[in-house]
Amino acid sequence: MAGVLIGIDIGTSAVKVVAIDASNANMRARATRAYPCRSPHPGWSEQHPEDWWQGTRDALREIVATIESVPVLGVSFSGQMHGSVLLDGEALGGRGAHPIALRPAILWNDQRTASQCTHIEDQIGSRRALVEQVGNAALPGFTLPKLLWLREHEPEIWERTQMVLLPKDAVRFRLTGRPLSDVGDASGTLAFDVARRGWSQAIFDAFAIDPGIFPQAVESCAPAGRITDWAAAQTGIPAGTPVFAGSGDNMASAAGVGVVRPRTALSVLGTSGVVYSHTDRPRPDLAGPGRLHAMCAPDGTPQHAGHWCVTGCTLSAAGCLQWVRDRLFPDATFADLMDEARAVPAGSGGLTFCPWLTGERCPYPDPDARGAWIGLSTRHTRGHLVRAILEGVCFSMARILDLQRELGVRIDRIRLAGGGARDPLWRQLQADVFACPVETPEHEEGPAFGAALMAGVGCGVWSSLGDACDEGIRIREVREPAPTAGLERAREVHAMLYDRLRDIFPRQLAIERLGEEESCPS
Repeated sequence: MAGVLIGIDIGTSAVKVVAIDASNANMRARATRAYPCRSPHPGWSEQHPEDWWQGTRDALREIVATIESVPVLGVSFSGQMHGSVLLDGEALGGRGAHPIALRPAILWNDQRTASQCTHIEDQIGSRRALVEQVGNAALPGFTLPKLLWLREHEPEIWERTQMVLLPKDAVRFRLTGRPLSDVGDASGTLAFDVARRGWSQAIFDAFAIDPGIFPQAVESCAPAGRITDWAAAQTGIPAGTPVFAGSGDNMASAAGVGVVRPRTALSVLGTSGVVYSHTDRPRPDLAGPGRLHAMCAPDGTPQHAGHWCVTGCTLSAAGCLQWVRDRLFPDATFADLMDEARAVPAGSGGLTFCPWLTGERCPYPDPDARGAWIGLSTRHTRGHLVRAILEGVCFSMARILDLQRELGVRIDRIRLAGGGARDPLWRQLQADVFACPVETPEHEEGPAFGAALMAGVGCGVWSSLGDACDEGIRIREVREPAPTAGLERAREVHAMLYDRLRDIFPRQLAIERLGEEESCPS
């Protein structure tokens, strides 16, 4: 089939758009646009949906200019999960043709809703009861706690809210004028019955929420509308081009590297760190309960419901390296920092890093957790600090992998994605710490590429997402594990630290808040 397939990924730091050849899945064009993230108070994280739209519009214009007259067969989406975009009746009636949000979107890494999470679990009966009902525990990053916070703290905004969209769904609405979600992204709202693949009426009843506040949720490779005349004029994509639902970034990342069948997992080293496994049935984490997330996989079509997946997310992964470079060593390049870390022996000379810079979700669901270097001495250098970050992130992600295996998920190989996978040291560390081979695909556009593959399934280019991945995913490197005694002992120390430190975190947070209050003018 002649033409291109477009995948759009609404990330936390930027929108990334790719166009791939429908005949062989080769990359034809790529474009990206960055946008800011705001933190008006400690623990808060917000973005304005208009920034996502403007970045997407400009990136699509660049793609259209690059591919020239090649026909666009279909468009699909990936996006950061759990965010809340609030629409009023006027926005819904405008079919995407003007700015839509009542306020900035509260993002996946926002930590303001701890009390709402406690209320949710108390109302349902317990954390385990909630996991049994919707597949997930109440964590501050999820969507339902945000809605309860908004209802309590911004009632005038809540009264005007007619619909809540997730980030990628809000951008898709601008393109199609049709509000819609998919079963994978909806799994992260805490208002969705993952096992049944539908919105939970029990949740709506328990919290007096109108079910109509959420849009219809369809399978990821299902149609989601067509490009409107207005959106065509804005982007250059022809009016009438079919648009497909897509999924959350974790699911789209998995599709983008070919993790759509059992026994191979995905490790994403992005701003956050995610370990994702494809499963044949829902596998809620009842033992935790709820450290891991049971969600719907992105392989469903209108004719056949998809499978499931289990994920765990550590909130700060490559984001830790970004932080240390920006705040402590702004004159150094990332290449310099990684070279210095390479010169440090495994185990970082006894220095251990806890990567909980923005609270934590998994393996420790604790919004008050804070990061730390433990074991500092005068002999440690910048290279030790950086290598300890790399190791500490891998240790946290390895613990997530252990939790998935404890659910009965068999994992023999890991595929890598995210910016952190570009460096050979971090790739080898993952192989060593995970104790299994790690594979690196030849392209780096995981979520956007996965979205483009979903568009291809929706268009009929491929009969299934598995077939699309077989056609489009090629592996450029395999690294075998070669662990050392220093690394193994460092992981043992790291495993002890959360239990030793967790009683201190609330006191540190109280000091942080006191400092903010005292610095405000009276």
